[in-house]
Amino acid sequence: MGTPGRLANLLFLSLSLAGVAQADDLRLPAGAPAAFQNECGACHLAFPPRLLVAEDWRRVMAGLDRHYGDNAGLDAPTRRAIETYLVGNAGKPKKLGSSGTAASDEAPRLTATAWFKRKHHEVPQAYWRHAEVRGPSNCAACHKQAVAGSYREREIVMPDGHRWQD
Repeated sequence: MGTPGRLANLLFLSLSLAGVAQADDLRLPAGAPAAFQNECGACHLAFPPRLLVAEDWRRVMAGLDRHYGDNAGLDAPTRRAIETYLVGNAGKPKKLGSSGTAASDEAPRLTATAWFKRKHHEVPQAYWRHAEVRGPSNCAACHKQAVAGSYREREIVMPDGHRWQD
C-alpha cells in the first residue's frame, strides 16, 4: 500500500475515533442559564440538551406542572430562559430518533429514544430496578462522570460494583 493509502486509512481511523469520543462527551454547551442547573439539577441530573430533539424539549417545558408525576412549574422568565437554552442546543432527529411520545399526552422521555435504546439494549432489567438506580433516567447511578458530561464506557460502574465491559 502506498503512502496515499496509509494517509487515507489514518484519516478514516482518526475521524472514526473522533466520532466515538464525541458520542461519549455530553458536556453541557456554554451559555447554560444558572436556572438550568439550579432548577433541573435540583431533582435529577441536568440532562445534556442534545439528548432530546427541539420539539421534545418544547413539550417537556410546556408540561412542567405535571413533570413526570411532579409539579416542576417555574415562573415565565425562568421557563423561557431554560427552554431557549434546551431548544437551541437540542439533538438532531436523525441521530436520536423520536422519543415515541409525540402523539400521546405523556411527556417525551429520553429513555424512549432510539439512540438511548441502542446504547443500553444490553443492560439487564434487574439493574434498572436496583435501589441505587431506580430507573433508566438516573444516568449518574452508573455513569459516574455524567455530571461532568462524560459517558465513556470505561467509567461505567454497575450497581453491583463491577465495571461495565462491552
